Amino acid sequence: MATLARPGADQSLGPRLFATRKLTLDLAAPLSDADATIQPFPDASPAKWHLAHTTWFFETFILRDHVPGYRLFDERWPFLFNSYYDGEGPRHARPKRGMLSRPSLDEVRSYRAHVDDALERALPKLGPVALDLIELGINHEQQHQELFLTDILATLAENPLEPAYGELPLSACFAIEPLSFHPGRDGVVEIGAAQTGFAFDSERPRHRIHLAGHEIANRKITNREWREFIDDGGYRTPTLWLSEGWDWVQREGISAPLYWHEDSTEFTLAGRREVDWAAPVAHVSYFEADAFARWAGARLPSEAEWEDFAASADPNLGNQLDSGDAVAPRPGGGMFGDVWEWTQSAFAAYPGFAPAAGAVGEYNGKFMCSQFVLKGASCATPRGHSRASYRNFFPPSARWQFTGVRLARDA
Repeated sequence: MATLARPGADQSLGPRLFATRKLTLDLAAPLSDADATIQPFPDASPAKWHLAHTTWFFETFILRDHVPGYRLFDERWPFLFNSYYDGEGPRHARPKRGMLSRPSLDEVRSYRAHVDDALERALPKLGPVALDLIELGINHEQQHQELFLTDILATLAENPLEPAYGELPLSACFAIEPLSFHPGRDGVVEIGAAQTGFAFDSERPRHRIHLAGHEIANRKITNREWREFIDDGGYRTPTLWLSEGWDWVQREGISAPLYWHEDSTEFTLAGRREVDWAAPVAHVSYFEADAFARWAGARLPSEAEWEDFAASADPNLGNQLDSGDAVAPRPGGGMFGDVWEWTQSAFAAYPGFAPAAGAVGEYNGKFMCSQFVLKGASCATPRGHSRASYRNFFPPSARWQFTGVRLARDA
């Protein structure tokens, strides 16, 4: 857990907390109660659940545990809005979150207002442990803001009317920078988060690792390049695919990135639009990313290669989330923004990793199995949330997130 927040040491904690809480409400503003209740598939959650779960986090780990005399808004709701914290007891089944027609969206907003008011009154009196938990809660809610957008995209994509969440600027002509490769460092490097400043527990300890000679691409793979992969039979060539990936392609009938249509359009948060061929390809799985890299005569970078290459890049630049507007990948960009980038590295513990004590120790460590690491940030990542050491992770078949590809190759 972080050791950043201390009384008098981080005067921005309160403003950042309430700015984060407001942004979540802004993201929900365009939605009806029905929009916010639907769950498109088990791995995605209803918008209303995201609003309530992030509030449950603050109510449970800060107000209940660190504010004497605090009374729960509704004693029945922790069962509904606990996500995966076994230490907090039984909970509503994840695949059935979309069955929660009640509480209503307005009741969930009232829940948020109640908890925010209690947090504001308690903040000046909280000790170091509680303040660290608030820092964790801010970053936790920022993760759910991204999930909110990707889950509502999946929700609206299920509707034959193809409704829009919001508006996006029209695609503009853009000259694509030629794909080239830059040398990465060869030898012993350090990766992982430093001991100061906030980071999730899975980003630590910082440690040394050896890198062999390699090169990393100057940019992400575009939609046009992915179209070439499709036209060349990429989804029909078993020798390009991992065995499990080929089984997935055959079983699920995969033939293009998620949300693409045969008429060169794709479904976005602004509804159906022409594919922007200069923009980074999005909504592809690890299986697809790995097959594309093999087709291109390259490979995916390792987590350490990517992190070391990006160490001097500014994580606050690029196309990232700044407000409650619709988002989409755009042409251009650097190491951060537009789409998360798959690596070939499994999500596993660093040498010396130790989860935090208590229920919050379940945050990352319990998921270090059958997941792959993604690096960078996406158009739906709140600006300022990511960093080179950040370790996003998903199972290899996941593609409803804004996930894309940057190539690497041996030197």
